[in-house]
Amino acid sequence: MRRSKPVLTEHELEIMHVVWQRPSVTVRDVYEELLERRKIAYTTVMTMMGILERKGYLQKKKGEKAYLYRPSHPQSRVLRSLVSDFVGRVFNGSAKPLLVHLIENERLSEAELEEIAALMRQKRRQS
Repeated sequence: MRRSKPVLTEHELEIMHVVWQRPSVTVRDVYEELLERRKIAYTTVMTMMGILERKGYLQKKKGEKAYLYRPSHPQSRVLRSLVSDFVGRVFNGSAKPLLVHLIENERLSEAELEEIAALMRQKRRQS
């Protein structure tokens, strides 16, 4: 089984969440937002954004004073791919064990359970 894109690390995904919030960002934008959450070096953010560009998750273009980065793909597409890869690797391609685990072991509210049930009913009607 071959992945379409390299898997994102925890810190790379953290950067992508910042990038997905705006049409375009600079390294400084991302650095300042991450710095509010935890201690991180500017050069670390710059290096990681370069890695994300090489992996195909970010696109960069020259701005007036700094490079501008934007996501190569929408958040929903990337997350769908990450979840599919996870299900393939961990659950041998079957989402059922993941759903069972989430329902049995996670603290889902009644509203969340109802929403999941409604999505399942909708999926059945579409099939």
